[in-house]
Amino acid sequence: MSTKFRTGTLALAIGLALGTAPTYAEENKTQVKEKDVERIAVVGSRAAPRSVADSPVPIDIISAEDLEKTGSSDMLDQLVASVPSFNVHSNPISDAATLVRPVNLRGLSSDSTLVLLNGKRRHRASVIAFQGGGINDGAQGPDISVIPSIALKQVEVLRDGAAAQYGSDAIAGVMNFVLKDSDDGGSFSVKYGEYAEGDGGTTTYAGNIGLPLTQDGYANFSFQYKNADATSRSVQVANAATIAAAGNTFIAEEAQVWGSPEINDDISIFANIGLDLADDKKFYLFGNYSERDVKGGFYWRNPHNRSSIYSNDDGVTLLVGDLDGVGQGISCPTITIGANVLGQADYQSIADNSTALGQNCFAVNEIYPGGYTPNFGGNVTDTSLTMGIQGEISGGMLDEFYFDLSGSVGRNESSFNIVNTINSSMGAESPHDFDLGKYIQLEKTFNFDLSKSVDVGLDDLINFATGLEWREESFEIGAGDQYSFLAGPLIDQGFNLGSHGFPGFQPSQAGVFTRRNVAAYIDIEAYITDEFLVGTAIRYEDFSSFGDTLNYKLTMQYILTDELTIRGSLSTGFRAPTVGQANISNVSTALEDGELTDSALLPPTSEFSQIFGAKALEPEESKSYAFGAVYQNGDFFFTADYYNIEVTDRITQSDRKKLTESDYEKLEALGVANPRSVGTVSFFANDFDTTTQGIDVVANYTMELFEGDTRFSLVYNWNETEVDRSSDITGDFKVKRLEEALPNHRGTFTVSQSWDDINMYVRANYFGEYHAVHVDYDLAAQDADAAVTIDAEISFVFNDILTFSVGAQNLLDQEAEKLGFEDASNNHPDGFTPNNQWGGQYYETSPFGFNGAFYYVKATYNF
Repeated sequence: MSTKFRTGTLALAIGLALGTAPTYAEENKTQVKEKDVERIAVVGSRAAPRSVADSPVPIDIISAEDLEKTGSSDMLDQLVASVPSFNVHSNPISDAATLVRPVNLRGLSSDSTLVLLNGKRRHRASVIAFQGGGINDGAQGPDISVIPSIALKQVEVLRDGAAAQYGSDAIAGVMNFVLKDSDDGGSFSVKYGEYAEGDGGTTTYAGNIGLPLTQDGYANFSFQYKNADATSRSVQVANAATIAAAGNTFIAEEAQVWGSPEINDDISIFANIGLDLADDKKFYLFGNYSERDVKGGFYWRNPHNRSSIYSNDDGVTLLVGDLDGVGQGISCPTITIGANVLGQADYQSIADNSTALGQNCFAVNEIYPGGYTPNFGGNVTDTSLTMGIQGEISGGMLDEFYFDLSGSVGRNESSFNIVNTINSSMGAESPHDFDLGKYIQLEKTFNFDLSKSVDVGLDDLINFATGLEWREESFEIGAGDQYSFLAGPLIDQGFNLGSHGFPGFQPSQAGVFTRRNVAAYIDIEAYITDEFLVGTAIRYEDFSSFGDTLNYKLTMQYILTDELTIRGSLSTGFRAPTVGQANISNVSTALEDGELTDSALLPPTSEFSQIFGAKALEPEESKSYAFGAVYQNGDFFFTADYYNIEVTDRITQSDRKKLTESDYEKLEALGVANPRSVGTVSFFANDFDTTTQGIDVVANYTMELFEGDTRFSLVYNWNETEVDRSSDITGDFKVKRLEEALPNHRGTFTVSQSWDDINMYVRANYFGEYHAVHVDYDLAAQDADAAVTIDAEISFVFNDILTFSVGAQNLLDQEAEKLGFEDASNNHPDGFTPNNQWGGQYYETSPFGFNGAFYYVKATYNF
C-alpha cells in the first residue's frame, strides 16, 4: 500500500483541505477520476485528500446522486435520508424556527456542528430557535436548506470532534458541502410532488451549467427555484367545536392548523469559479444569493378566554374597554360569558354600536367574533462570497510552502411579519398585519494557511500545516413598525400591547452587537511506519467577548492487514456563545401550564434575568474520544466507530419563569415599560453538562445481479445522551427531552439496481423509540413506538439526454405517533381518544415528519 505524501498531490491537498475548490492540473484531474472522486474526502485531515477507508477519522461521503434519492428538494430532508445520526424536525408552530429548521448531528444541538462550503466556514442563520424542541432551544446554526443538491459534487460529513482543526462549533462534527467545478455540460430538471392527503404540492426547477473560463479555468453556476403549498394535519380544536355548537358561526372549520408552512419564491443561485494564474498560482471565487418567503400557522385565540384579548379572568367575564377612559364617560358593563357570548343581549349592545354604550365600549369580539389564528412568517435572504488565491511559494524562508489566502463574507437576514392579529390596546384602530422587524447575521473571515511536506528522517515525509484566522461576527436587531410594539390607550385596562402573538422589536431593543476573534493553529500528520499514521493538531483562539481558549486533537490509524485497519481520536473542543444568544430580546406566545401566554426572552446580562440566576454566557467545552475499525475486501466495505462526547456548560434557553406580583413590581422598579403584558420570562444560560455516546456502522457491498449492477448499503447509528448536571433553570421536562427526544436507534438499508435504461432503488428507514412532545408541554408528551418507512424511486433513461423518474418518500404512508390517551370505553377504533385541545393529530417531534406519504415525478435534461 502506497502511503507517501507526494509533492504532486500537495497542490490538491492545500486547495481542498485548506478550503478551496481549485482548477486542478490535468495530471491531478486524471488521478482524481481514477480514484473515484466521490469517495475522496478533504475534511478531517490537512494532508492530502484521502479515501474514506484511509481516513484516520470516520467520514461519510454523500454524492450528488445519493442526495437526489429522496422525494424532498430540501437539503435537510436529503441529508436525513443519508446520514443516520442526522435529525431534523418539522416545526409547525415554532415562531422563527418555522423559517429555518434546526438540525441535530449525533444528538447535539444544531450549532454544535460546523458547516463548511468548499472547506470554508459557513455563516450562521440570523434566526434563533426559541422553541427548538428541547435539544435546539436557543440554537443558532447555519441555514443548510439554502444549498441545492444540484449545485453539489458531494457532501462530506466528518463524524468526529474537530475544534482544534477548524475552530468553534465542531463539537459534534463537520459538514463540508463541495460545489461542482466542471467546465462543461450541465443539466436541467423539473420536479413535482404532493402528499397522499392531496396537499403540500411542491414544484421545483433546478439547473446547472459548467463553462470554461479561458483555457485555464472554469465557471460553474447552479440554481433552484421552488414553491411549496402548506399542509394541514389538524382536527378541530375542542373548545372551538364547543363554541361553534353553541351558535357561533364565525369559527373556522380548522381553527388552528398543524402542518408544514407555505414556502413561496424559494430561489437559490450558487456560483463556483476557478482560474489558473502564472507561477503555479490559482484564483478561486464562490458564493450564493438565496431568498424565500415563508408563512406558517400560530395558536388559535379563543374568543371567550384568551388573556389580555377576550378576558382577564379565564373566561368568566368579557374584557371590555372604555374608549372614553375609565371614569371619563359612560361606564361599560360587566358581561358574564355564557356558551356563546355573541348571542347575549348585553354583548350585542356593544357590538352593533346602536347605543351610546356601544359607541363608547370595545371588545375584540367585534373584530374577531370567532377568535383568530395569526399567521407568522417572513422573508429570509442569504448571501455569501468567498475569494482567494493559492499556490506554491518560491524562495525565501517559506520556499516550497503551499499557501492559501482567502476572505469570506456571509450575511443572513430574516424579516418577520405577522398577519390576522391585533394590537388590542389600540382598540378598533389597530391594524391587522404588522412588520415585526428583522434579525441580521453578518460574518467576515480572513484565512492564511500554509502546508508543506517535510523530510525528518522517517520512512515517509510528514505533512506540516499552520495558519491564522481573523473573524468578525455581528448580530443586528431592526425595529418593527410602530404599531407592532405600541402601547395604545387601552393598555391600562388590561389589553395586550403590540401585535398579539409576536410583538415587534422596539427601538430600545434594536442595535448592532459585534464580536471579533483571532486564531492560530498547527497541524502535523505523519506515517511513523508504513502501517502506523499519527496526527496532532493544536489551536488557540482569542475572543473579544470572553477571552481565549486552547484545544488539541490526536489521531491514529494502524493497518493490521491489507483488509483491516483500526483508528481512533482524542480531542477537546468548544463552542462560543453566539452574539445573538448573548444579546437578543423578544416576546412571543408560548404555553405555560397548558395555557397560552406571552413570554419575554431577555439577555442574560439584564438586571431582571440575573434575579433568576442568569450570568454572562461562557463557551461550551467538550472532551471526546472515538475508536473504530475499517474492513475492506474487494467489493465489501465496512466501518464501525464508537464515540463519547462530554460537553460542559452547555448553553440553552432556560425554562420560562412564571412572573409573580413581586416580580412585576421589580420590573416596574427597573423601569421596564408595561411589564404586566408578559406572563413568563426566559434567558440563555450555561446550565447543564451532558455525555453523549454512540456507535456508527456503515456497510456497502456491490455485485452484479439480474444482469445489472447492484449495490447494498447499510448505515446504523446508536446514540444516547445523559444529562450529568442541571438545575431548575433547565427544568426536568427539558432534561427528559434532551435525553429521550431523539430515537436512540436509527438505521437505513438501501438496495440500488442499475441497468442500461433503468435505475431504481428501495430504502427502508428505521426509527427507534423516542419521547414524543407536542406544543412544548410536558402533559402533552408520551413515549412513541419505533417505526419503519419505505422510500423508492425508478428512473427511465430514454437516451443520454433525457431521464424520467417517479418515486415516493414514505411509500406506505406510515403514520407518525398520534396524540391521545387510552380510551377505557374502547369506543374509539384506534383504542384512544385524540387529544385535540390544540387541534393536532400527531406529535410534532416525529423524526420522519407527520405529513405522511409524498409522491413525485421528475424529468431531467442533460447536456
